[in-house]
Amino acid sequence: MAPVVTSVSPTQGVPAGGTNVTITGSGFTGATLVRFGPNGTNFVIVSDTQITAKTPAGTGTVQVTVTAPTGTSTQNVFFTYAPAPVLTTLSPTSGPTSGGNVVTITGTNLTGTTSVKFGSNSATILTNTATQITAIAPAGAGTVNVTVTTAGGTSNTLPYTYAAVPIPAISSLSPSSGPTSGGNVVTITGTNLTSTTAVKFGSNSATILTNTATQITAIAPAGAGTVNVTVTTTGGTSNTLPYTYAAVPIPAISSLSPSSGPTSGGNVVTITGTNLTSTTSVKFGSNSATILTNTATQITAIAPAGPPSSVNVTVTTAGGTSNPLPYFYLAAPTLNDLSPHLGPATGGNTVTVFGTNLTLTNAVNFGGNPATAINVISDNQLTVTAPAGSGTVVVTVTTPGGTSTAATGNPYYTYLGAPVLTSLTPSHGADLGGDAIVLGGSNLTYTDAVSFGGVPASFAAISDTQIVATSPGGAPGTVSVSVHTPAGNSNVLPYVYDPS
Repeated sequence: MAPVVTSVSPTQGVPAGGTNVTITGSGFTGATLVRFGPNGTNFVIVSDTQITAKTPAGTGTVQVTVTAPTGTSTQNVFFTYAPAPVLTTLSPTSGPTSGGNVVTITGTNLTGTTSVKFGSNSATILTNTATQITAIAPAGAGTVNVTVTTAGGTSNTLPYTYAAVPIPAISSLSPSSGPTSGGNVVTITGTNLTSTTAVKFGSNSATILTNTATQITAIAPAGAGTVNVTVTTTGGTSNTLPYTYAAVPIPAISSLSPSSGPTSGGNVVTITGTNLTSTTSVKFGSNSATILTNTATQITAIAPAGPPSSVNVTVTTAGGTSNPLPYFYLAAPTLNDLSPHLGPATGGNTVTVFGTNLTLTNAVNFGGNPATAINVISDNQLTVTAPAGSGTVVVTVTTPGGTSTAATGNPYYTYLGAPVLTSLTPSHGADLGGDAIVLGGSNLTYTDAVSFGGVPASFAAISDTQIVATSPGGAPGTVSVSVHTPAGNSNVLPYVYDPS
């Protein structure tokens, strides 16, 4: 019966060959050849069930076979030529002589790392992938070579320098007190704080948020009384500063002014309440506001943007988070149309405004002049008394949601001078009417009525200075002729009906 190969140990080795491998199986007595893939190699028959061999050079994964007078093994037992590991970077490239810091080693072919050496000293391996290793540096001195060993061999070297790391020193805490429940952010200022590994409040560890050479921010753990705060780096542990755990009252808010605003945000909101000292956060829903001023009873903050809806405003201090109060984000009003679009320069006439989101209107302006007597009829309609003005102006509506623009609809209003008549040509005609009368004057373009002694006449406005009217019938004698425009009634001129 042909030899049977059941396993090899180890299953990996270097491409250059020379790895001592134990082959286990049966039928090995009298074996004449051992191959790793196509390549034969030197071997020693230990027993009928074991052979030791030294791998030849090779690449990739190859089948291991044993040949004896009875035949050649056919089992799928493989040996892999592992590529040698290659190192490209260390981070950091230096650390304290006491060791203990975590070093990230980047490279290729790092899978199955069996050893990381700093000089002749072994590091503790924390994580290992094909391209990265994290390891705890051992103690050492000077500059040493870092190497990585896998089944593929030992890597190239990269230099690592052991340096004296200064002891950290802390100079201030802000704030220096907080609630017994913890959870507040404390800023720790000092020197030599780089690569902080621990911040302790008494014996309790804080969560480190940010860390620079001169400042740390950390979330205070729960605690009681006055405790010592310390910072630990690779250089050692700092001096202590006292931090006091105190019962901090929960903030309460009672009013918002205003309680609504535009979806774009940016308006200043005054928040009144109690226990508001040292507010750390004001939220409109899930969005943070910018705090402008802060006292024990009042906060001013810039509202963030938000969608058209109602959100809860809350205030957070070291004592916790307040009750919520509703704040309404309002869509800006739009102005679609006016009725009328014309009026006297003296103002005083009623104008109806059509649009959307008009319910909370607090101002209507004709150009730069405010209208009066604002009367909101619905969310889509309101009336106002037009102010005095001149020319053509844009009418705008303002609500807590913002001010309308001229981007949509027809928000234009034109101020007209009062009509003036200066001549009638001819100034008399038959009492049967039907005569063409030319009315001369000014501000006549928008004439909407002509009357002869109170009787309406048909007419056509030719220009701002001329109207042609057809006289209605009338009793013999003199009557008053006048015209009307959206700016009001003109003066009167006499017209004589001649008897027929």
